[in-house]
Amino acid sequence: MAEPGKKYCVYCLAEVSPLRFRCTECRDIELCPECFSAGAEIGHHRRYHGYQLVDGGRFTLWGPEAEGGWTYREEQLLLDAIEQFGFGNWEDMAAHVGASRTPQEVKEHYLIMYIHGNLGKACIPDTIPNRVTDHTCPSGGPLSPSLTTPLPPLDISVAEQQQLGYMPLRDDYDIEYDQDAERLISGLSVNYDDEDLEIELKRAHVDMYVRKLRERQRRKNIAKDYNLVPAFLGKDKKKERAARRKVTKEEKELRLKLRPLYQLMSCKEFDDLFETMYKEKMLRAKIRELQRYRNNGISKMQESAEYEVARDKREKRKENKAVVVAAAAVAVAAAGGGKEDGQGGREDGRDGEFAAIEHLPGFELLSDREKVLCSSLNLSPARYVTVKTIFIKDHLQKRQGIPSKSRLPSYLDKVLMKRILNFLTESGWISRGAS
Repeated sequence: MAEPGKKYCVYCLAEVSPLRFRCTECRDIELCPECFSAGAEIGHHRRYHGYQLVDGGRFTLWGPEAEGGWTYREEQLLLDAIEQFGFGNWEDMAAHVGASRTPQEVKEHYLIMYIHGNLGKACIPDTIPNRVTDHTCPSGGPLSPSLTTPLPPLDISVAEQQQLGYMPLRDDYDIEYDQDAERLISGLSVNYDDEDLEIELKRAHVDMYVRKLRERQRRKNIAKDYNLVPAFLGKDKKKERAARRKVTKEEKELRLKLRPLYQLMSCKEFDDLFETMYKEKMLRAKIRELQRYRNNGISKMQESAEYEVARDKREKRKENKAVVVAAAAVAVAAAGGGKEDGQGGREDGRDGEFAAIEHLPGFELLSDREKVLCSSLNLSPARYVTVKTIFIKDHLQKRQGIPSKSRLPSYLDKVLMKRILNFLTESGWISRGAS
């Protein structure tokens, strides 16, 4: 017996309350989806009659086992929403479907059933034909990363930003290079009725604009690579200089040799190259030192420290011995010179000609000619003996092929040095080629 409130198929007598098909030409003819699909005919009803879909609000497209229990009406509202609001606007789509569905439920149901489900696999191909290909150049093109990707902003204070007109968030300046470059394309528009000549002219404008953008970006890169902005602002670099080590003479010469590379490398690249070359030089010097230790039978660093101390002592003894030998030679020569001058020198001394220097230390070591020289130059005997010893020592070292490392006293100017050298040359202490 039929229950009140329920609808039944007139052909198979199955319940069709959730969904049924009603004939628009025959009265009281309602079929279930199975009989309607099979083309059932009963009485005056024919399969080609018009029909009307009657939904009770509980019909599901994916079957009762589908998650969420989405009804036919909710599915239809969901498809209308995806067409109206677009993929991704889940909040608007949930409001359109109804208050019973949250944005997360709408998103999950659409992705599971329509994208990753059987319907999506059947409708969405693995390879999409006629896809637009990006032909832009990876570097230097109109839309390449070298032009569109901004560089890191400058590390300057707010006052310095205002002074430069610099906008750190955009990495731009109030006044850019070629400020009016945008006028080339500001009035361009693409029209379907443009002639070939007009199209080529517009392309030329775009090309000129791209060239100006490249030049603008190149100048920004140069300013950052070579730290031109801090140089323009006149920042105090004393702290940086103090942090750096002292530049030696060898490093200065090496920088001068590498000077032609300035125009081919950035500031940081050149500094890195110079530092690596300097490290290589120091390593080579250290290797030569270790090889010298090894040749002298040293195999431990502790032994090398003892070796260096003994070596320094040995060098000092050699220097002291050379000074003593030179002083003795000077004394012997002075004594011989005094004998040669004989009685005339003693008579001159009696006359008081050398009264200004005869009481000074070292006066008795001078010959009469040397006394006259010191008196005329107003030079004390001790200072004269010191200068004479230095000149004779340097002369002997040069004859042996040893480079001279002596330092002249501060009181010896060019006139005194020339007079003393001439005297020593005339007296035969040093050869004329040495003077």
